[in-house]
Amino acid sequence: MTRDTTPLPLPKRIVAAALASLAVVLTAHLANLVALFIANQTRNEALAAINSYFIPATLVAFVLLAVLFFVGAHRRWYLLVVAGVVTGIVAAVIGTILTFVQAGNTVTGGVFEEVVRTLGGVNLVYVIALTVSTIVVGPRIHRLVAAQPFLGASTVARVGTAIVRLPAANLSDGQTTHIERVPVDGDKADTQWDAYLEALTENGWGIVEVEPAPDLADSVFVEDAVVVFGGVAVLASPGSESREPEIEGVERTIRQLGLRIERIEKPGTLDGGDVLKVGTTVYVGRGGRTNAEGIRQLRAIVTPLGYTVVAVPVTKVLHLKSAVTALPDGTVIGYPPLVDDPGVFDRFLAVPEEGGAHVVVLGPDAVLMAASAPQSAALISELGYRVVTVDISEFEKLEGCVTCLSVRLR
Repeated sequence: MTRDTTPLPLPKRIVAAALASLAVVLTAHLANLVALFIANQTRNEALAAINSYFIPATLVAFVLLAVLFFVGAHRRWYLLVVAGVVTGIVAAVIGTILTFVQAGNTVTGGVFEEVVRTLGGVNLVYVIALTVSTIVVGPRIHRLVAAQPFLGASTVARVGTAIVRLPAANLSDGQTTHIERVPVDGDKADTQWDAYLEALTENGWGIVEVEPAPDLADSVFVEDAVVVFGGVAVLASPGSESREPEIEGVERTIRQLGLRIERIEKPGTLDGGDVLKVGTTVYVGRGGRTNAEGIRQLRAIVTPLGYTVVAVPVTKVLHLKSAVTALPDGTVIGYPPLVDDPGVFDRFLAVPEEGGAHVVVLGPDAVLMAASAPQSAALISELGYRVVTVDISEFEKLEGCVTCLSVRLR
């Protein structure tokens, strides 16, 4: 798995580097004090002196690591190792020299030799603590800060934005896996797509269109190309080789919105339609389009952001969200004959129609559903939700549903 190398907006880049560095040096400083206190059975009154001794080194380390994180040392593990070791040594040496100077001593060749020898003694624990903290704490804090929608917010997609893509001219050639192929009316599909967008805009959503891809039949199902977690966008790795070209155009749009980009890399595969977010729980369908390696990579990306990934089996439909979605209160809804294991979900509500398993959350009290599931719409309406329905029959012929026609940024 590789990381995106596009820099953050400058203000956020500075803050992310500074906070990551601060977290590292504070962790290392505290760990060093505890280690020395335990190893030497130091009296409480001596702890203050030890703390004062290491403060100059910690301040130097903060500046050096902030610079290194700013230029990208957090992007590769081996750079973090080098950054931690070099920063630890340099900070320990400079910090010890500063302590000597503050005590009124003159730095001579002999003093410098003595300072260097401390790297194998009193400063050794500090260098080790700083190196470990740089590797473990630094990149996690940097990612957490980078994912937050602040500083330069004008360049970050606002809450209530839906990313969509115009149906391709060859939409009728779209793939089908679990249903028989039937003719698709392209003109009718275009009309239905316009109505879908109108339903979103009438309910307060802004629309961002990915550039059209006239020769990519499945590109209208834009949800499969990217999954968004706050300020972080995870570009998918399509389980179908023919859909791989869809990612390029979606990536350009994501960059224009200012979202931080991560990606799933081969041999991992992951389609966005297999990812269902319910609060901080991320259900991922393990099926024909998403494999174990794709799930592993997604888990590595989003766990530091505060999410928990739960893998679930998908064998009866194309994607997980072809079988289940979630209401605004977190209740997972699904059509039982198509759900492998309803017990996986904390709260599960059965609906009477296949199309009723798919909802787009428009707001805390409103959902968007397909017109093909009137009984399910009535059921959800009885739960106190305002239900908006749209006809997407032409897309349903291609195993599409209301969720896969857009990527919603909240």
